[in-house]
Amino acid sequence: MTNRLYVAGGATICAFVLVQLGAVALVEPFRTAGYQPVEDPADPTNTLLYLLGVFFVTGVMLAAFRFDADALVRVFIVGASALLAYYVFSVFFPPFELGSALLGGVNLPAAVAALVLSSALWLYPEWYVIDAAGVVIGMGAAGLFGISLGLLPALLLLLALAVYDAISVYKTEHMLTLASGMMDLKIPVVLVIPLTRSYSYLDAASRDEHEASADAAPETTETPESLSDDLPERDALYVGLGDAVMPSVLVASAAYFLPAEPIVPGFLLSVPVLAAMAGTVLGLLVLIKLVVAGRAHAGLPLLNGGAIAGYLLGALASGIPLLTALGLAPYV
Repeated sequence: MTNRLYVAGGATICAFVLVQLGAVALVEPFRTAGYQPVEDPADPTNTLLYLLGVFFVTGVMLAAFRFDADALVRVFIVGASALLAYYVFSVFFPPFELGSALLGGVNLPAAVAALVLSSALWLYPEWYVIDAAGVVIGMGAAGLFGISLGLLPALLLLLALAVYDAISVYKTEHMLTLASGMMDLKIPVVLVIPLTRSYSYLDAASRDEHEASADAAPETTETPESLSDDLPERDALYVGLGDAVMPSVLVASAAYFLPAEPIVPGFLLSVPVLAAMAGTVLGLLVLIKLVVAGRAHAGLPLLNGGAIAGYLLGALASGIPLLTALGLAPYV
């Protein structure tokens, strides 16, 4: 089991790194394509708008689960996944001119690829389909957030969400309820890392649904299996996709807005960006160690904290003033 956990931990780290590298690669194509949704990314009030959006979506989903409208949540998540996938594919796939003209400027190859991905999620949400979609969606979401939030708004967002995640897991526990409901729907809100070759997410989800319908009391909210079972019985690791996306927002924002020399010419990977990625990985290692011990833990305090600490250390090591790294230079 220990060797399997090492392999699963390594696979989880690879997924996080792929999301972060993909977000860095997407920031400039996204900006060129006009996907930046705000006029002034440096405006700190953008953080408030994004936080309100997070709270609103969370509240709607909790209400949907409470009133047995799970199908609406699945439709929304798969639809949002298709849209994010289209944004990602549209900057990689050259548009088919005739198709684009007939469809009002829609990139036809990108639309087909996004449709295939969303159809796979809807029809056959096995763990590898969910993970592949999660990486694509994660890098797209992080890239869009990254070009929309300057350094100060991105830092404020990560700090606020870290506090919110801790409260929602340890105090109100509504995030555990949300995670449990999401996992039952088999949608790309988690990265599923199997510990055995024979593992099937579809079979595991069906088994859990059967056991829940047979044994669960109406008032009981079950914690996801991978977060609650003893270590010897664990068959997969589950890590929230948001845990991969949120620290990657700072990685993408730093790649785009921080005046730092790239390590590789033509790729926005500077020392502060690389340090933010390293900080995220360190936070992830601690999180995995806590999760495999047998209970749920808030991920964002460790992941966002690691990303912020790594980013600031990398910026200072690169000779960038602290006020510039924090995005406060224009206000001083």
